[in-house]
Amino acid sequence: MLYDDRYSANGGDIQWCFSQVKGTVEEDVTEADIISCVEFNHDGELLATGDKGGRVVIFQRDELVSTSEGWSAADYLGKANQTHRGEYNVYSTFQSHEPEFDYLKSLEIEEKINKIRWLRRANPANFLLSTNDKTIKLWKISERDKRPEGFNTKDETGMLRDPTSVKALRVPILKPMELMVEASPRRVFANAHTYHINSISVNSDQETYMSADDLRINLWHLEITDQSFNIVDIKPANMEELNEVITAAEFHPSMCNVFVYSSSKGSIRLCDMRSRALCDQHTKLFEEPEDPTNRSFFSEIISSISDVKFSHSGRYLISRDYLSVKVWDLNMDSKPIETYPVHEFLRSKLCSLYENDCIFDKFECAWSGDDRHIMTGSYNNFFRMFDRESKRDVTLEASRENMKPRTVLKPRKVCSGGKRKKDEISVDSLDFSKKILHAGWHPSENVIAVAATNNLYIFQSKD
Repeated sequence: MLYDDRYSANGGDIQWCFSQVKGTVEEDVTEADIISCVEFNHDGELLATGDKGGRVVIFQRDELVSTSEGWSAADYLGKANQTHRGEYNVYSTFQSHEPEFDYLKSLEIEEKINKIRWLRRANPANFLLSTNDKTIKLWKISERDKRPEGFNTKDETGMLRDPTSVKALRVPILKPMELMVEASPRRVFANAHTYHINSISVNSDQETYMSADDLRINLWHLEITDQSFNIVDIKPANMEELNEVITAAEFHPSMCNVFVYSSSKGSIRLCDMRSRALCDQHTKLFEEPEDPTNRSFFSEIISSISDVKFSHSGRYLISRDYLSVKVWDLNMDSKPIETYPVHEFLRSKLCSLYENDCIFDKFECAWSGDDRHIMTGSYNNFFRMFDRESKRDVTLEASRENMKPRTVLKPRKVCSGGKRKKDEISVDSLDFSKKILHAGWHPSENVIAVAATNNLYIFQSKD
């Protein structure tokens, strides 16, 4: 199957350019440096990544240049727009989670960051939730550029003075200092999940959030750490009867009572917390009947949904299974309104993908800010873009080969059989150790962040 390269040739489509790459070039990548999640904040000025070593790195975008001397109005607008698409530079790095050991279950708990979710900004500080397999933490990221000086009872080193030596009253003053960014843990939400946490999602009310593991979903209040409310429980009385697990969950972007969760059987359930306290009975079930002609030993594995996301408008859902991305209309649960094959050429390779465990890879997907485009990852450091209006798609590569800024990414093609053309790649020569599992799209601009092993690539549109 060959992909259409007119996507980047036509004027109405996005041309993607290289912008930046973050991370080391060394071939020997340590496990701890592998990026495990990518998340833009609500205005796109901050970008957070988590890795397998339990670290969170936050990048901040360069600010707009305010000077406009000697420019025409058109020049100024063009320059301001160009400068606003500034580089993302490291803003703060901190250790979010440490490895732990559960002595009651003789179980090691990895420090790997599974998910990061930003809270909407309500004051000068920023807040984010990060989670590993068992514990969720709320972090406050704040700036300090002034320090108090001139205390009465402390000297310049901070040591307490002898009170009898204080002869006059001094008024402390604030003096400028070099900007310091502090990350401090404000809340720790622990001991609520028996199984590994796969999702967290902040509610649109900005007061509550939910966390999901294989069998349960819990609802938390951001101010209360010692209790949560169980809103979904699919654990059967007899575990031998277990036939599906929860794979992802997300709140609706504007309706605080509505959420969805996906399962390993390829279904998505929409629940309404107004109808009942325990949402085991769904309001809607989004499920596509299986095509009998494609039935195989691997059918159940490849139908498992690895990610589900509401569109920004709240009208649609995208779900990612192993071979495709599907778009669902919340008003029609009988079948998806759009289906995009991501790497259909791998259908003939499922046996070897099963043997090397790649068939269990969990790919994420992302909406563009206007809900017109969809992005998801593939192998060989390829990622796929789909235009919902023109129905065109393109395969692009996150590579260090074209690292000049503003270099337009060349569409890549995979040949699955027959005679291979010069610029095509044979499906047999794909590198399955290089995979794009995690990616994020700026909430309002055509800027994307793609995690390729230990490197973070940032691309932006040419215009």
